[in-house]
Amino acid sequence: MRIVVCICQVPDIASVVTVVDGRIDLSRLSWVMNPYDEYAVEEAVRLKELLPGSEVTVMTATEESGRDLLRKALAMGADRAFELLSSSLEDSFQIASVLSGAIRERYADALPDLVLCGRESFDHQNAAVPAMLAGMLGIAFTGPVTAISASGEIVEFERETESGIECLQAAYPLVVSAEKGLNIPRKTGIRQVMEARKKPIETISVSQPPASLLRLQGVVPVSAEKNCRFAINARELAGLLLRDGCIPKGEE
Repeated sequence: MRIVVCICQVPDIASVVTVVDGRIDLSRLSWVMNPYDEYAVEEAVRLKELLPGSEVTVMTATEESGRDLLRKALAMGADRAFELLSSSLEDSFQIASVLSGAIRERYADALPDLVLCGRESFDHQNAAVPAMLAGMLGIAFTGPVTAISASGEIVEFERETESGIECLQAAYPLVVSAEKGLNIPRKTGIRQVMEARKKPIETISVSQPPASLLRLQGVVPVSAEKNCRFAINARELAGLLLRDGCIPKGEE
């Protein structure tokens, strides 16, 4: 089985986030692998261990170096790593375009059997890339899933819904997004890290992606100042909400 895992790096939640001139100051951020992508890498490696002859390829689309990110995936058990460098990646549409182009170039003869992504990135949290990627590749998409069982012919998976657990089957090729609870990502030791450093990371310079569909005009820090007011009864509370515009006139 040929498996591709699309990963990205996100700011560590412990990083100090500051805003300078309407932009986030990236110099003070620490970067880590997106946690949902760790589930995707772990599941891909487990499938490789279960199905002999399988190969796991990881890809990341980035404007800057993503080699540390890729080396972590290699240490977890991935076989090959591709760094897709682009001068402009402003939204999910551009990222999905770059990834789909690289996958088609890498697998010119036939698409990979399985493409795994994290459910969403911790920074943007819009969960758009996996579905867009499936649409651009012209293959089926499901996700996020909490269990995967793959064979040489079909893949079975479970996903949580508001009404319970859905158990579904699908044929290859397929794009799947990983949900929390799919597995517990393995820890890597010194031996795995050193072996990953010996593996090559291939760089692909991507042509100019399509124009961005989203423009970020500026960032404003959230004020930590709190304005607390107490209401002695429901009528007074309704009056406060009305004056603040929380209740439309006529509904009080």
